Amino acid sequence: MRFLLKRTILILLIVPACFSQEPVPVLSSRWFRTVRPAAKPNVTASGPVKPVNPDEKFFQRKAREQRTDNPRDPYEDSIEGRSAAMDKAVQESRAPQPDDVNGYTYVADIRNDSGMTVDIIFWEYRFTEIANKANVVRRQFLCGVKLKHAERRELSVFSLLGPSDALDLKSLAKSTEKLFEEHVQINRIELADGNILQRNDWKYSDVKAAVERATSAPWGNEVCRAL
Repeated sequence: MRFLLKRTILILLIVPACFSQEPVPVLSSRWFRTVRPAAKPNVTASGPVKPVNPDEKFFQRKAREQRTDNPRDPYEDSIEGRSAAMDKAVQESRAPQPDDVNGYTYVADIRNDSGMTVDIIFWEYRFTEIANKANVVRRQFLCGVKLKHAERRELSVFSLLGPSDALDLKSLAKSTEKLFEEHVQINRIELADGNILQRNDWKYSDVKAAVERATSAPWGNEVCRAL
């Protein structure tokens, strides 16, 4: 998936934060802590070479696959198969075990009221510490959506960064209470016809470097990435 700055006309949004007037209203939002299990190391057994025997021929394998009683592969019960399984288990136990990744998931439920198909969305989750109003943190995200008019979508993105980089001591003392005022908004949408809508208090140049970093790696199955 590629994200490009299209040749477009900028239209500044000056409407108040009223969902009924927004081209892409945020219907609901939430965030929560997430632990991503580390990927298991890919270990290839270096045991005996798998022998060629009558059970491994094409027609025998196909016949075995079509049986409803799910027969075991004869190789698994052979001396070579058991030796290869033991060798793989030993290698897996010796391989470096990566740690699970602790992070946060941010979610926004949106609807496209723009009247056109939306290709790309820039949005943010803003946190203001209640005990210290000067402590404001913005977590911004980029999503490729292909969202048709009137279509709803739940945008979900994983980030290593939490709601705040630092907390006031008063907030720590009230850890069982609500620590932040939260606000979610759409900063910019890129439409399928090439037009761009963005807020007049938001600048693409402020996140351009972050966008380039976020999109430099090949895009997988994810819809959104953190900036």
